[in-house]
Amino acid sequence: MDFPIFHLDFFGNRVLFGVVAILHVLINHSMAVGAVPLIATMEWWGRRTGDAQWDRLAYRILFVCFIITTTVGALSGVGIWLTASLVNPNAITTLIRIFFWGWFFEWIIFVIEVCLIMAYFLTWNGWGRRHKVAHIVMGYALAFFSWITMVVIVAILSFMMDIGTWAEQPSLLTGVLNPIYIPQLAFRTPVAMVSAGIMAMFLVYFFTERRSEFYRRAVRFTSVWTLAWALPALGGAFWYWQVIPDWAVRHIPVALGTQAFERWHATLVNIILAAVIAAAFVALWGLARPKWLPRVVLIVPFVLAMALLGYFERVREFIRKPYAVANLVYSNGLRPDDYALLQEEGVLAHATYVPMRTIIPENRLEAGRHMFLIACTRCHTTTGVNGVVAKLTNLYGSNPWEHPIVLNYLKTMHNSRPFMPPAPGTDEELSALADYLLSLQTNPARMVGAQTGGVRTPPVASPGAAMPVALQP
Repeated sequence: MDFPIFHLDFFGNRVLFGVVAILHVLINHSMAVGAVPLIATMEWWGRRTGDAQWDRLAYRILFVCFIITTTVGALSGVGIWLTASLVNPNAITTLIRIFFWGWFFEWIIFVIEVCLIMAYFLTWNGWGRRHKVAHIVMGYALAFFSWITMVVIVAILSFMMDIGTWAEQPSLLTGVLNPIYIPQLAFRTPVAMVSAGIMAMFLVYFFTERRSEFYRRAVRFTSVWTLAWALPALGGAFWYWQVIPDWAVRHIPVALGTQAFERWHATLVNIILAAVIAAAFVALWGLARPKWLPRVVLIVPFVLAMALLGYFERVREFIRKPYAVANLVYSNGLRPDDYALLQEEGVLAHATYVPMRTIIPENRLEAGRHMFLIACTRCHTTTGVNGVVAKLTNLYGSNPWEHPIVLNYLKTMHNSRPFMPPAPGTDEELSALADYLLSLQTNPARMVGAQTGGVRTPPVASPGAAMPVALQP
Protein backbone atom coordinates (compact mmCIF):
# COMPACT_ATOMS: atom_id res chain seq x y z
CA MET A 1 0.00 0.00 0.00
CA ASP A 2 1.19 3.49 -0.79
CA PHE A 3 -0.42 6.16 1.38
CA PRO A 4 0.08 9.85 0.42
CA ILE A 5 1.37 12.52 2.79
CA PHE A 6 0.74 15.65 0.69
CA HIS A 7 -1.03 18.24 2.82
CA LEU A 8 -1.88 21.93 2.58
CA ASP A 9 -1.78 23.72 5.92
CA PHE A 10 -4.59 26.26 5.70
CA PHE A 11 -6.74 25.70 2.62
CA GLY A 12 -6.61 21.94 2.85
CA ASN A 13 -6.49 19.26 0.19
CA ARG A 14 -10.22 19.21 -0.48
CA VAL A 15 -10.31 22.97 -1.14
CA LEU A 16 -7.37 22.63 -3.54
CA PHE A 17 -9.11 19.93 -5.56
CA GLY A 18 -12.55 21.55 -5.26
CA VAL A 19 -11.42 24.93 -6.61
CA VAL A 20 -9.64 23.36 -9.59
CA ALA A 21 -12.48 20.96 -10.41
CA ILE A 22 -15.30 23.50 -10.05
CA LEU A 23 -13.40 26.08 -12.13
CA HIS A 24 -12.96 23.49 -14.88
CA VAL A 25 -16.65 22.52 -14.82
CA LEU A 26 -17.75 26.15 -15.09
CA ILE A 27 -15.57 26.68 -18.15
CA ASN A 28 -16.30 23.30 -19.75
CA HIS A 29 -20.08 23.47 -19.40
CA SER A 30 -20.66 27.10 -20.34
CA MET A 31 -17.88 27.75 -22.87
CA ALA A 32 -17.25 24.38 -24.51
CA VAL A 33 -20.20 22.00 -24.38
CA GLY A 34 -22.87 24.70 -24.36
CA ALA A 35 -21.37 27.72 -26.11
CA VAL A 36 -20.07 26.05 -29.29
CA PRO A 37 -23.48 24.89 -30.59
CA LEU A 38 -24.89 28.30 -29.65
CA ILE A 39 -22.15 30.07 -31.61
CA ALA A 40 -22.59 27.77 -34.61
CA THR A 41 -26.35 28.40 -34.50
CA MET A 42 -25.76 32.15 -34.31
CA GLU A 43 -23.41 31.91 -37.31
CA TRP A 44 -26.04 29.91 -39.22
CA TRP A 45 -28.72 32.44 -38.34
CA GLY A 46 -26.54 35.27 -39.62
CA ARG A 47 -26.10 33.49 -42.95
CA ARG A 48 -29.81 32.75 -43.20
CA THR A 49 -30.88 36.33 -42.43
CA GLY A 50 -28.02 37.93 -44.35
CA ASP A 51 -27.18 40.09 -41.32
CA ALA A 52 -23.42 40.33 -40.79
CA GLN A 53 -23.94 41.60 -37.24
CA TRP A 54 -24.78 38.03 -36.13
CA ASP A 55 -21.51 36.82 -37.61
CA ARG A 56 -19.53 39.50 -35.76
CA LEU A 57 -21.28 38.79 -32.46
CA ALA A 58 -20.75 35.02 -32.83
CA TYR A 59 -17.06 35.57 -33.57
CA ARG A 60 -16.59 37.82 -30.54
CA ILE A 61 -18.25 35.27 -28.24
CA LEU A 62 -16.11 32.53 -29.78
CA PHE A 63 -13.01 34.66 -29.18
CA VAL A 64 -13.79 34.83 -25.45
CA CYS A 65 -14.51 31.10 -25.26
CA PHE A 66 -11.40 30.23 -27.29
CA ILE A 67 -9.05 32.24 -25.10
CA ILE A 68 -10.48 30.98 -21.81
CA THR A 69 -10.91 27.31 -22.78
CA THR A 70 -7.43 27.00 -24.27
CA THR A 71 -5.76 28.66 -21.26
CA VAL A 72 -7.61 28.40 -17.95
CA GLY A 73 -9.78 25.53 -19.18
CA ALA A 74 -6.84 23.48 -20.37
CA LEU A 75 -4.77 24.22 -17.27
CA SER A 76 -7.61 23.35 -14.89
CA GLY A 77 -8.26 20.13 -16.83
CA VAL A 78 -4.66 19.05 -16.37
CA GLY A 79 -4.85 20.44 -12.83
CA ILE A 80 -7.58 17.94 -11.97
CA TRP A 81 -5.19 15.09 -12.80
CA LEU A 82 -2.35 16.69 -10.83
CA THR A 83 -4.39 17.51 -7.73
CA ALA A 84 -6.20 14.16 -7.74
CA SER A 85 -2.84 12.38 -7.92
CA LEU A 86 -1.56 14.41 -4.98
CA VAL A 87 -4.68 14.45 -2.83
CA ASN A 88 -6.13 10.98 -3.37
CA PRO A 89 -3.95 8.78 -5.61
CA ASN A 90 -5.75 5.60 -4.58
CA ALA A 91 -9.08 6.95 -5.81
CA ILE A 92 -7.76 8.16 -9.16
CA THR A 93 -5.79 4.96 -9.81
CA THR A 94 -8.90 2.90 -9.04
CA LEU A 95 -10.83 4.88 -11.63
CA ILE A 96 -8.02 4.62 -14.17
CA ARG A 97 -7.95 0.84 -13.84
CA ILE A 98 -11.69 0.59 -14.39
CA PHE A 99 -12.09 3.25 -17.09
CA PHE A 100 -8.71 3.02 -18.84
CA TRP A 101 -10.12 2.48 -22.34
CA GLY A 102 -12.86 5.03 -21.72
CA TRP A 103 -10.28 7.66 -20.82
CA PHE A 104 -8.11 6.55 -23.74
CA PHE A 105 -11.06 7.19 -26.06
CA GLU A 106 -11.80 10.51 -24.35
CA TRP A 107 -8.26 11.75 -24.89
CA ILE A 108 -8.50 10.94 -28.61
CA ILE A 109 -11.76 12.89 -28.74
CA PHE A 110 -10.13 15.72 -26.79
CA VAL A 111 -7.28 16.00 -29.32
CA ILE A 112 -9.83 16.15 -32.15
CA GLU A 113 -11.75 18.78 -30.20
CA VAL A 114 -8.64 20.93 -29.78
CA CYS A 115 -7.79 20.68 -33.47
CA LEU A 116 -11.36 21.59 -34.44
CA ILE A 117 -11.60 24.62 -32.17
CA MET A 118 -8.26 25.89 -33.49
CA ALA A 119 -9.48 25.45 -37.07
CA TYR A 120 -12.93 26.86 -36.36
CA PHE A 121 -11.57 30.00 -34.71
CA LEU A 122 -8.54 30.68 -36.91
CA THR A 123 -10.39 30.22 -40.22
CA TRP A 124 -13.40 32.36 -39.31
CA ASN A 125 -12.31 35.53 -41.12
CA GLY A 126 -10.77 33.76 -44.12
CA TRP A 127 -11.96 30.36 -45.22
CA GLY A 128 -15.04 30.81 -43.04
CA ARG A 129 -16.28 33.67 -45.23
CA ARG A 130 -15.59 31.98 -48.56
CA HIS A 131 -17.07 28.63 -47.50
CA LYS A 132 -19.60 29.62 -44.87
CA VAL A 133 -21.70 26.46 -45.02
CA ALA A 134 -18.65 24.23 -44.53
CA HIS A 135 -17.50 26.47 -41.71
CA ILE A 136 -20.87 26.18 -39.97
CA VAL A 137 -20.71 22.40 -40.34
CA MET A 138 -17.27 22.50 -38.71
CA GLY A 139 -18.80 24.41 -35.79
CA TYR A 140 -21.44 21.76 -35.26
CA ALA A 141 -18.81 19.02 -35.56
CA LEU A 142 -16.84 20.79 -32.83
CA ALA A 143 -20.02 20.95 -30.73
CA PHE A 144 -20.52 17.20 -31.16
CA PHE A 145 -16.98 16.27 -30.11
CA SER A 146 -17.15 18.68 -27.15
CA TRP A 147 -20.30 16.90 -26.02
CA ILE A 148 -18.72 13.46 -26.46
CA THR A 149 -16.06 14.39 -23.89
CA MET A 150 -18.91 15.08 -21.47
CA VAL A 151 -20.49 11.73 -22.39
CA VAL A 152 -17.35 9.90 -21.24
CA ILE A 153 -16.57 11.95 -18.14
CA VAL A 154 -20.15 11.87 -16.82
CA ALA A 155 -19.99 8.07 -16.85
CA ILE A 156 -17.01 8.24 -14.49
CA LEU A 157 -18.58 10.90 -12.26
CA SER A 158 -21.75 8.81 -11.99
CA PHE A 159 -19.80 5.66 -11.18
CA MET A 160 -18.18 7.46 -8.26
CA MET A 161 -21.63 7.84 -6.67
CA ASP A 162 -23.16 4.46 -7.56
CA ILE A 163 -21.16 1.57 -9.05
CA GLY A 164 -24.29 -0.39 -9.91
CA THR A 165 -23.57 -4.04 -10.76
CA TRP A 166 -19.85 -3.51 -11.30
CA ALA A 167 -18.87 -5.38 -8.11
CA GLU A 168 -20.64 -8.52 -9.38
CA GLN A 169 -19.59 -8.09 -13.04
CA PRO A 170 -16.48 -5.90 -13.16
CA SER A 171 -16.01 -4.51 -16.67
CA LEU A 172 -15.84 -1.20 -18.48
CA LEU A 173 -19.38 -1.68 -19.79
CA THR A 174 -20.95 -2.27 -16.36
CA GLY A 175 -18.95 0.67 -15.02
CA VAL A 176 -20.27 2.98 -17.73
CA LEU A 177 -23.86 1.73 -17.49
CA ASN A 178 -24.25 2.58 -13.83
CA PRO A 179 -27.71 3.67 -12.59
CA ILE A 180 -26.88 7.39 -12.48
CA TYR A 181 -25.13 7.76 -15.86
CA ILE A 182 -27.97 8.47 -18.30
CA PRO A 183 -30.00 10.65 -15.87
CA GLN A 184 -26.95 12.75 -15.03
CA LEU A 185 -26.07 13.12 -18.72
CA ALA A 186 -29.68 14.12 -19.41
CA PHE A 187 -29.30 16.79 -16.73
CA ARG A 188 -25.83 18.11 -17.51
CA THR A 189 -26.36 18.46 -21.27
CA PRO A 190 -29.26 20.97 -21.12
CA VAL A 191 -27.68 22.68 -18.10
CA ALA A 192 -24.58 23.31 -20.23
CA MET A 193 -26.82 24.81 -22.93
CA VAL A 194 -28.63 27.01 -20.42
CA SER A 195 -25.30 28.16 -18.97
CA ALA A 196 -24.06 29.04 -22.45
CA GLY A 197 -27.22 31.03 -23.20
CA ILE A 198 -26.86 33.01 -19.99
CA MET A 199 -23.15 33.59 -20.67
CA ALA A 200 -23.91 34.78 -24.21
CA MET A 201 -26.61 37.11 -22.84
CA PHE A 202 -23.97 38.50 -20.48
CA LEU A 203 -21.49 39.06 -23.35
CA VAL A 204 -24.17 40.84 -25.40
CA TYR A 205 -23.82 43.58 -22.78
CA PHE A 206 -20.25 44.23 -24.01
CA PHE A 207 -20.45 43.34 -27.71
CA THR A 208 -23.49 45.31 -28.93
CA GLU A 209 -24.31 48.97 -29.19
CA ARG A 210 -26.42 50.33 -26.38
CA ARG A 211 -30.11 50.80 -27.25
CA SER A 212 -29.53 49.51 -30.78
CA GLU A 213 -32.08 47.34 -32.55
CA PHE A 214 -29.51 44.57 -32.83
CA TYR A 215 -29.00 44.61 -29.05
CA ARG A 216 -32.68 43.83 -28.60
CA ARG A 217 -32.55 41.04 -31.20
CA ALA A 218 -29.44 39.55 -29.61
CA VAL A 219 -31.02 39.59 -26.15
CA ARG A 220 -34.14 37.92 -27.53
CA PHE A 221 -32.04 35.28 -29.34
CA THR A 222 -30.07 34.33 -26.24
CA SER A 223 -33.22 34.40 -24.12
CA VAL A 224 -34.97 31.99 -26.49
CA TRP A 225 -31.95 29.68 -26.40
CA THR A 226 -31.84 29.74 -22.59
CA LEU A 227 -35.54 29.17 -22.09
CA ALA A 228 -35.72 26.46 -24.77
CA TRP A 229 -33.17 24.38 -22.86
CA ALA A 230 -34.57 25.22 -19.41
CA LEU A 231 -37.45 22.73 -19.61
CA PRO A 232 -35.20 19.78 -20.58
CA ALA A 233 -32.87 20.85 -17.75
CA LEU A 234 -35.75 20.69 -15.27
CA GLY A 235 -36.78 17.28 -16.59
CA GLY A 236 -33.22 16.03 -16.36
CA ALA A 237 -32.91 17.39 -12.82
CA PHE A 238 -36.04 15.52 -11.75
CA TRP A 239 -34.79 12.27 -13.33
CA TYR A 240 -31.34 12.74 -11.79
CA TRP A 241 -32.89 13.32 -8.35
CA GLN A 242 -34.88 10.07 -8.59
CA VAL A 243 -31.76 7.89 -9.02
CA ILE A 244 -29.50 9.40 -6.34
CA PRO A 245 -28.98 6.72 -3.67
CA ASP A 246 -30.91 7.22 -0.43
CA TRP A 247 -27.72 7.31 1.64
CA ALA A 248 -26.46 10.21 -0.51
CA VAL A 249 -29.75 12.10 -0.28
CA ARG A 250 -29.50 12.03 3.52
CA HIS A 251 -26.26 14.01 3.30
CA ILE A 252 -27.76 16.90 1.34
CA PRO A 253 -28.71 19.09 4.36
CA VAL A 254 -25.08 19.04 5.52
CA ALA A 255 -23.76 19.38 1.96
CA LEU A 256 -25.75 22.55 1.32
CA GLY A 257 -24.21 24.30 4.29
CA THR A 258 -22.08 22.72 6.97
CA GLN A 259 -22.85 20.45 9.87
CA ALA A 260 -23.18 23.50 12.12
CA PHE A 261 -25.73 25.06 9.78
CA GLU A 262 -27.74 21.94 8.97
CA ARG A 263 -30.83 23.55 10.45
CA TRP A 264 -30.62 26.19 7.71
CA HIS A 265 -31.32 23.54 5.08
CA ALA A 266 -34.80 24.87 4.15
CA THR A 267 -33.52 28.45 4.00
CA LEU A 268 -30.68 27.50 1.66
CA VAL A 269 -33.05 25.58 -0.59
CA ASN A 270 -35.31 28.64 -0.79
CA ILE A 271 -32.34 30.87 -1.66
CA ILE A 272 -31.35 28.50 -4.46
CA LEU A 273 -34.90 28.44 -5.82
CA ALA A 274 -35.04 32.23 -5.69
CA ALA A 275 -31.80 32.43 -7.68
CA VAL A 276 -33.18 30.07 -10.33
CA ILE A 277 -36.41 32.09 -10.56
CA ALA A 278 -34.45 35.36 -10.83
CA ALA A 279 -32.37 34.03 -13.72
CA ALA A 280 -35.49 32.71 -15.48
CA PHE A 281 -37.25 36.05 -14.96
CA VAL A 282 -34.46 37.96 -16.70
CA ALA A 283 -34.54 35.50 -19.61
CA LEU A 284 -38.32 35.89 -19.91
CA TRP A 285 -37.95 39.67 -19.73
CA GLY A 286 -35.38 39.55 -22.50
CA LEU A 287 -37.72 37.42 -24.61
CA ALA A 288 -40.85 39.49 -24.12
CA ARG A 289 -39.53 43.05 -23.76
CA PRO A 290 -35.84 43.27 -24.71
CA LYS A 291 -36.23 46.99 -25.40
CA TRP A 292 -37.07 47.63 -21.76
CA LEU A 293 -34.36 45.38 -20.33
CA PRO A 294 -31.53 47.47 -18.84
CA ARG A 295 -28.14 46.27 -20.00
CA VAL A 296 -26.76 46.00 -16.47
CA VAL A 297 -29.48 43.44 -15.63
CA LEU A 298 -27.82 40.99 -18.06
CA ILE A 299 -25.05 40.52 -15.49
CA VAL A 300 -27.46 39.10 -12.89
CA PRO A 301 -28.32 35.73 -14.49
CA PHE A 302 -24.69 35.14 -15.42
CA VAL A 303 -23.49 35.58 -11.84
CA LEU A 304 -26.35 33.46 -10.50
CA ALA A 305 -25.81 30.69 -13.07
CA MET A 306 -22.10 30.39 -12.32
CA ALA A 307 -22.77 30.40 -8.57
CA LEU A 308 -25.48 27.74 -8.84
CA LEU A 309 -23.43 25.51 -11.13
CA GLY A 310 -20.43 25.74 -8.80
CA TYR A 311 -22.63 25.05 -5.78
CA PHE A 312 -24.14 22.03 -7.49
CA GLU A 313 -20.65 20.60 -8.00
CA ARG A 314 -19.79 21.17 -4.35
CA VAL A 315 -22.92 19.37 -3.19
CA ARG A 316 -22.38 16.52 -5.65
CA GLU A 317 -18.85 16.00 -4.35
CA PHE A 318 -20.02 15.94 -0.73
CA ILE A 319 -23.07 13.70 -0.82
CA ARG A 320 -21.16 10.61 -1.98
CA LYS A 321 -19.15 10.63 1.24
CA PRO A 322 -17.81 8.74 3.10
CA TYR A 323 -16.56 7.49 -0.27
CA ALA A 324 -14.42 8.99 -2.97
CA VAL A 325 -15.58 6.10 -5.16
CA ALA A 326 -18.77 4.50 -3.86
CA ASN A 327 -18.10 1.30 -1.89
CA LEU A 328 -14.58 1.01 -3.36
CA VAL A 329 -12.45 3.82 -1.88
CA TYR A 330 -13.16 5.94 1.19
CA SER A 331 -12.63 9.69 1.02
CA ASN A 332 -9.41 9.21 3.01
CA GLY A 333 -8.01 7.11 0.15
CA LEU A 334 -8.25 3.78 1.97
CA ARG A 335 -10.29 0.88 0.66
CA PRO A 336 -13.01 -0.66 2.85
CA ASP A 337 -11.63 -4.10 1.98
CA ASP A 338 -8.28 -3.17 3.59
CA TYR A 339 -9.69 -2.07 6.92
CA ALA A 340 -9.55 -5.50 8.53
CA LEU A 341 -5.85 -5.79 7.68
CA LEU A 342 -5.10 -2.22 8.83
CA GLN A 343 -6.89 -2.78 12.14
CA GLU A 344 -4.88 -5.95 12.73
CA GLU A 345 -1.42 -4.98 11.47
CA GLY A 346 -1.63 -1.21 11.50
CA VAL A 347 -1.59 1.63 8.99
CA LEU A 348 2.03 2.58 9.68
CA ALA A 349 3.22 -0.96 8.99
CA HIS A 350 2.00 -0.65 5.39
CA ALA A 351 2.68 3.03 4.71
CA THR A 352 5.61 3.92 2.46
CA TYR A 353 6.36 7.51 3.44
CA VAL A 354 6.70 7.22 7.21
CA PRO A 355 9.88 6.90 9.32
CA MET A 356 8.42 4.44 11.83
CA ARG A 357 6.71 1.07 11.68
CA THR A 358 5.96 0.62 15.37
CA ILE A 359 5.06 3.12 18.07
CA ILE A 360 7.35 3.71 21.04
CA PRO A 361 7.23 6.52 23.64
CA GLU A 362 9.91 8.51 21.79
CA ASN A 363 8.02 8.65 18.49
CA ARG A 364 4.44 8.58 19.73
CA LEU A 365 3.45 12.13 18.76
CA GLU A 366 5.22 11.83 15.43
CA ALA A 367 3.40 8.57 14.75
CA GLY A 368 0.13 10.31 15.57
CA ARG A 369 1.04 13.10 13.16
CA HIS A 370 1.60 10.61 10.38
CA MET A 371 -1.67 8.90 11.20
CA PHE A 372 -3.35 12.30 10.83
CA LEU A 373 -1.60 12.85 7.49
CA ILE A 374 -2.67 9.47 6.16
CA ALA A 375 -6.20 9.17 7.55
CA CYS A 376 -7.47 12.74 7.93
CA THR A 377 -5.85 15.30 5.62
CA ARG A 378 -7.83 14.43 2.52
CA CYS A 379 -10.62 16.46 4.15
CA HIS A 380 -9.21 18.18 7.26
CA THR A 381 -6.52 20.64 8.25
CA THR A 382 -5.37 21.34 11.79
CA THR A 383 -6.35 25.02 12.18
CA GLY A 384 -7.32 26.01 8.62
CA VAL A 385 -10.36 25.19 6.51
CA ASN A 386 -12.34 22.37 8.15
CA GLY A 387 -9.72 22.31 10.92
CA VAL A 388 -9.84 19.61 13.58
CA VAL A 389 -8.90 22.00 16.40
CA ALA A 390 -12.09 23.99 15.83
CA LYS A 391 -14.12 20.76 15.50
CA LEU A 392 -12.85 19.39 18.80
CA THR A 393 -13.28 22.75 20.51
CA ASN A 394 -16.92 22.82 19.43
CA LEU A 395 -17.36 19.32 20.83
CA TYR A 396 -15.40 19.51 24.07
CA GLY A 397 -14.85 23.19 24.80
CA SER A 398 -11.65 25.09 25.44
CA ASN A 399 -10.68 23.26 28.62
CA PRO A 400 -7.98 20.59 28.23
CA TRP A 401 -9.39 17.67 26.24
CA GLU A 402 -9.30 14.21 27.77
CA HIS A 403 -7.53 11.38 25.97
CA PRO A 404 -10.18 8.65 26.58
CA ILE A 405 -12.96 10.90 25.27
CA VAL A 406 -11.09 11.88 22.10
CA LEU A 407 -10.03 8.26 21.51
CA ASN A 408 -13.59 7.03 21.88
CA TYR A 409 -14.73 9.74 19.47
CA LEU A 410 -12.21 8.57 16.87
CA LYS A 411 -13.51 5.02 17.13
CA THR A 412 -17.20 5.92 16.88
CA MET A 413 -17.38 9.20 14.92
CA HIS A 414 -18.55 7.51 11.71
CA ASN A 415 -21.72 6.41 13.50
CA SER A 416 -22.87 9.94 14.33
CA ARG A 417 -21.33 11.43 11.17
CA PRO A 418 -22.03 8.93 8.39
CA PHE A 419 -20.30 11.14 5.84
CA MET A 420 -16.97 10.35 7.58
CA PRO A 421 -15.18 7.03 7.00
CA PRO A 422 -14.25 4.89 10.01
CA ALA A 423 -10.86 5.66 11.56
CA PRO A 424 -8.33 3.07 10.34
CA GLY A 425 -5.51 1.45 12.27
CA THR A 426 -4.83 -0.44 15.46
CA ASP A 427 -5.91 0.71 18.92
CA GLU A 428 -2.33 1.84 19.55
CA GLU A 429 -2.26 3.93 16.37
CA LEU A 430 -5.60 5.54 17.18
CA SER A 431 -4.35 6.27 20.67
CA ALA A 432 -1.27 7.96 19.18
CA LEU A 433 -3.55 9.93 16.87
CA ALA A 434 -5.60 11.03 19.90
CA ASP A 435 -2.39 12.17 21.64
CA TYR A 436 -1.42 14.15 18.57
CA LEU A 437 -4.83 15.84 18.43
CA LEU A 438 -4.54 16.70 22.13
CA SER A 439 -1.15 18.28 21.46
CA LEU A 440 -2.70 20.57 18.85
CA GLN A 441 -4.77 22.26 21.56
CA THR A 442 -1.62 23.78 23.06
CA ASN A 443 0.56 23.78 19.93
CA PRO A 444 -1.60 24.24 16.82
CA ALA A 445 1.49 24.95 14.69
CA ARG A 446 2.71 21.38 15.15
CA MET A 447 1.42 20.44 11.68
CA VAL A 448 3.59 21.62 8.77
CA GLY A 449 2.40 20.81 5.27
CA ALA A 450 3.24 21.72 1.71
CA GLN A 451 2.30 25.39 2.08
CA THR A 452 4.74 26.00 4.93
CA GLY A 453 7.45 23.40 4.62
CA GLY A 454 7.30 22.26 1.01
CA VAL A 455 6.58 18.71 -0.12
CA ARG A 456 9.03 16.45 1.67
CA THR A 457 9.51 12.71 1.45
CA PRO A 458 11.09 11.38 4.65
CA PRO A 459 13.31 8.32 4.28
CA VAL A 460 12.00 5.02 5.59
CA ALA A 461 13.85 4.27 8.81
CA SER A 462 14.11 1.08 10.80
CA PRO A 463 11.07 0.03 12.87
CA GLY A 464 10.62 2.20 15.92
CA ALA A 465 13.09 4.85 14.81
CA ALA A 466 12.26 8.46 15.50
CA MET A 467 11.89 11.00 12.74
CA PRO A 468 15.21 12.62 11.70
CA VAL A 469 15.68 16.04 13.27
CA ALA A 470 16.10 17.68 9.88
CA LEU A 471 12.58 16.62 8.90
CA GLN A 472 10.84 17.56 12.11
CA PRO A 473 8.56 20.63 11.97
